[in-house]
Amino acid sequence: MRTITIGVDLAKQVFSVCSVDAAGRVADRRDLRRGAFVQWLPSVAAGTIVAMEACSGAHHWARRCQDHGLEPRLMAAQFVAPFRKSRTAKNDRNDAEAIATAARQGNMRFIPVKTVEQQVRLSWHRVREGYKAEALATSNRLRGLLAEFGVVMAQSDSALRRTLADLDALGLPSLLVELLCDVDAHWQQLQARIADIDRRIQAHARVDEACTRLRAIIGVGPVTADAVVATIGSAHAFANGRQFAAWLGLVPMQHSSGGRTRLGCISCRGDGYLRTLLIQGARSSLQRAKAVAWEKATPEQRWIQDLERRLPFGKVLVAIANKHARQLWAMLAHGEHYDADAWMKHPMVQRPARQRCVSE
Repeated sequence: MRTITIGVDLAKQVFSVCSVDAAGRVADRRDLRRGAFVQWLPSVAAGTIVAMEACSGAHHWARRCQDHGLEPRLMAAQFVAPFRKSRTAKNDRNDAEAIATAARQGNMRFIPVKTVEQQVRLSWHRVREGYKAEALATSNRLRGLLAEFGVVMAQSDSALRRTLADLDALGLPSLLVELLCDVDAHWQQLQARIADIDRRIQAHARVDEACTRLRAIIGVGPVTADAVVATIGSAHAFANGRQFAAWLGLVPMQHSSGGRTRLGCISCRGDGYLRTLLIQGARSSLQRAKAVAWEKATPEQRWIQDLERRLPFGKVLVAIANKHARQLWAMLAHGEHYDADAWMKHPMVQRPARQRCVSE
């Protein structure tokens, strides 16, 4: 009875391991503490599939498995849940068995293992998002404290800064002014850290060849380009741009049956950070397209202008973000540069006679 798949339910201290043989039967179960799991990995036969959910620390353990000649398989937790025998009996051992069972499915989608460099680059983005949330909470705290004493200003950081710069003229209690100055110093420190991280990310994007190519797309800046490259690498984990856009949650949910198609709102699955960046970039692309005359617009800008006349604002942004996602996949997967007229090369495109003669 040869073990071919091992499911591991990762945790902070105690890992649950379930070994499944070629027939799908459970061959062994064990609970290992962190140190014991490290010592146990070298004893596993080389080439064995070790499946894990893509959670905190999963990429680290996947690289450790690769060092010992094992084949790690990372899966999204939502794909593992249907294989748990009982939804009412959720525990570490049942989770490990479900992971091993899910990894044996021929149509399962696996997540590529990130390199140390990719994780380091993504760490800058994660910390940046944390600082942004903390800075927003701090500015709201300042606004709330001022509003308690009848001081209200416009909803912008510049208006808040002007108010804080002239606290003495507001006639506030001295103890409150001292507190506001202390909170303001913390707010400024957070903004300075965000600006410093932005400079570091821009420096990463300038020296990376793939990021330089991606930034040729209108609406894709250094932050978006660096996040895409650090997250998906060469993009070969996705079969096509449509699959990449679906992974980002930029496609509608389906409730179809009996040959009748019902489409709902976008699924919002996958990487929410990349989806947010692409939606924000779509806003920039829409503004640029609306500011350009039809005669001077690129084919993509004309497409955006046509969408803007027919669809609501939100749907236009999603459509642009979906298109950018497919373009990003094509440029990374094939190593290509951005070509605004690439659509003209498609065999199904009906080009005007004048353009057809010039190209030929």
